[in-house]
Amino acid sequence: MKTQNTLLANTGTTIFTVMSALALEHGAINLGQGFPDTDGPPGVVQAAADALQDGRNQYPPMTGVPELRQAVAAANKRFYGLDFDPNGEVVVTSGATEAITACLMSLLNAGDEVVLIEPLYDTYLPVVKLMGAIPKLVRLSPPHWELPRAELAAAFGPKTKAILFNSPMNPTGKVFTLSELEFIASLLQQHDAYAICDEVYEHLVFDGWKHIPLMTLPGMRERCLRVGSAGKTFSLTGWKVGYISAPRQLASVATKAHQNLTFTTAPNLQRAVAVGLAKDDAYFEGLASGLQARRDQLGQGLAKLGFGVLDTHGSYFITADFAPLFPHGFNGTDADFCQMMSAEAKVTAIPVSAFYESEAPRHYARFAFCKRPDVLDAALARMAAWIAGRKAA
Repeated sequence: MKTQNTLLANTGTTIFTVMSALALEHGAINLGQGFPDTDGPPGVVQAAADALQDGRNQYPPMTGVPELRQAVAAANKRFYGLDFDPNGEVVVTSGATEAITACLMSLLNAGDEVVLIEPLYDTYLPVVKLMGAIPKLVRLSPPHWELPRAELAAAFGPKTKAILFNSPMNPTGKVFTLSELEFIASLLQQHDAYAICDEVYEHLVFDGWKHIPLMTLPGMRERCLRVGSAGKTFSLTGWKVGYISAPRQLASVATKAHQNLTFTTAPNLQRAVAVGLAKDDAYFEGLASGLQARRDQLGQGLAKLGFGVLDTHGSYFITADFAPLFPHGFNGTDADFCQMMSAEAKVTAIPVSAFYESEAPRHYARFAFCKRPDVLDAALARMAAWIAGRKAA
C-alpha cells in the first residue's frame, strides 16, 4: 500500500497522553498533564447548562457567537487597553491549539521560516512542518531561562515569516519581560515578520509580575495574532474554547483556516465563556493568588525533598531538577526518572526533554500544581516515602 503522511505517521503519541496512561496504570497521582482537578466558576458552568435549554443549538456564526466575540473584545480593552472590532477582529476556535494551528495556516507558505523558542508546546513543531515551513529553533536554558538575544537575532533572516512564542511559558513558568518583548518587536520590524502570541496563561501570573501582550508595544498591533484560552482562564480545559484577537487583515485569513479545521465551536460553551469574561476583577485576582499558593505549596515541598526547584512566575507548572536526589549520578534520562517515579512513588510528572526537538537537558521534570491542596500534600507524602525508602535500601 502507498505510504501515509510521513510526518504524522512518524510522530509519537503526545507525552501528556503517554504519562497520563502510565499514571492510570500505576494508580499514581497525576501531576503531569496540566489540568485542574476541580471545575471552574459555578456560575459559568450553570450558564453553559442553561444555554443548552433555550433552542440555540444549531450552527452558530463561524467566527463565534456575538456575545463571546464582544466579550473577548471587551476583555482586551479592559485588561490591556487594546481595541478590537468584535465583528471582524475576533475569531472563536475549538481550543487554543486550534487557534495556534489556524494562525500558522493563515501566515505560512512552503519554505517560509518560523522562529520557535524551546522548550516548547509539542504541537508547534509538527504543525509548522506540516505547512512545509522551516522551524528555526532558539533555546532557553535552565535554570534561569534567559532569552539569548544573539541567538534569537541570528534565527531571523530574509525568509522569516513569523515567530511563535508562549508567555507565560509552558513548561518553564517564564514571563517575558518588557525588555525582552521590545527586543522581539525590533526583530519583527527589522525583518517585516509577524508574531503568533500564545498567551493562554495570561491570567496565571504570580509574585507581582505582569503579563504584557507583545501586541501592546508600538508598531506591533498590525503584526500580531494573540491567542487566549477559556480552558486556562476558567479551569475548564475540556471545553476547548479559544480565541484569536488580530487586526482585520490577519483575522480574515485565520477565519478561513478555522473554516477548514472545525468551522465552529459549541454555542452553549461560547455563551458561558462570555459570562466568565465579564466576571469582576476579584475573580481574576483570586485565580492567580490561589494558584500562587499551590505553586508555593508544591515548590516548597519539592525543595524539602531535595529537588532543585526552579523559579516559576506564571502558568500551571514547576520545573524541578532531580539530579540532587542522586549524589552518585542517575543512570538514565528524565523519561526514565518520570517512569520510575510513576511506578514506584505513584506520582507522575513530565520529562522536560519532551519539550525539545533534540539534545535536551536530561535531569528536569515538570510538575503541575493546578491541583487541590490535599492532592499536592498526598503527592509530596508519596515522594517522601519513596525517597526515604531508596536511601534506606
